[in-house]
Amino acid sequence: MIRRISSGGPFEEKIGYCRAVVAGGFVHVAGTVGAGDTVEAQCRAALDTISKALAEAGASFADAVRVTYYLPDASEFERCWPMLSERFGNNPPAATMIVAGLIDPKYRIEIELTALAPAG
Repeated sequence: MIRRISSGGPFEEKIGYCRAVVAGGFVHVAGTVGAGDTVEAQCRAALDTISKALAEAGASFADAVRVTYYLPDASEFERCWPMLSERFGNNPPAATMIVAGLIDPKYRIEIELTALAPAG
């Protein structure tokens, strides 16, 4: 069974994607950017959006098994570390950080995450 979770954002319909898909025992959360002028504000907003998608799937950051961070400027990543450490706590996932251009130059970070889906 596949379950799709929409955040209701305008780009989901325009581009043809959804915020998360629950399938095969996992919650696959799409690459997520956030609003704000700084990498810290955008990281915090993206984590909040991901948190909502996980909650709707019945999961949380404690269930995360893989996370990928995309940043156009690697030097900004360290400023996000405290927020990431706080969210994942004692349950850190496997992680990768990739330097890449994002869909719009205003974005400083995009986060993609996979978590275990609740049984049942």
